[in-house]
Amino acid sequence: MAGLKPPKVDDKLVPVFTEAELAGLLATFKGGGYEARRDRAILTMFKDTGVRLSELAGLTLKAVRIKAREADVTSKGNKHRTVKFGYDTAQALDRYLRERARHRMADRPVLWLGSRSGGPMTPSGVYQMVCRRGEQAGVEVNPHKFRHDFSHAWLDKGGAEGDLMELNGWTSPQMLRRYGRSAASSRARRSYDRVMDAQ
Repeated sequence: MAGLKPPKVDDKLVPVFTEAELAGLLATFKGGGYEARRDRAILTMFKDTGVRLSELAGLTLKAVRIKAREADVTSKGNKHRTVKFGYDTAQALDRYLRERARHRMADRPVLWLGSRSGGPMTPSGVYQMVCRRGEQAGVEVNPHKFRHDFSHAWLDKGGAEGDLMELNGWTSPQMLRRYGRSAASSRARRSYDRVMDAQ
């Protein structure tokens, strides 16, 4: 092992959303109805928490506490952690749960249910829904891009690196360095306008 070289880490900046892209995604939920409220709750949960696809798809009703704006997720290796989400997501979840109460499988413990005639959503079902909403908005999106975006935004706004590792369930700082570089690049571009007085 001493003679082996570690794999080279991709040095490309992580792909994140623009404000216009996020607004476009959320604009696909016009009107009410079960699927619109469910899909909005899923996308805002992804945006606010950066959880993995499998973690979000595996959420149960008991795992989510709307008043506390917290959710308990289970990650790889059956590891557990608690993530936070914002008020918009809390509101979206509350509205979804009101619709979900009328679903024919409302007594099931899983949080996300398919159409009114369907069963629990699988990770594949969640993935397809996210991609479908992206196509409607003309935005290139997949569930993992929300994880990129959340991590980038956290560091870009000055969030502590150790806190991000805890929220994302990282045990190695390798991914932290990648997102840290992306956030530093964003801050540097903003500083350019302030320092150079660009018009």
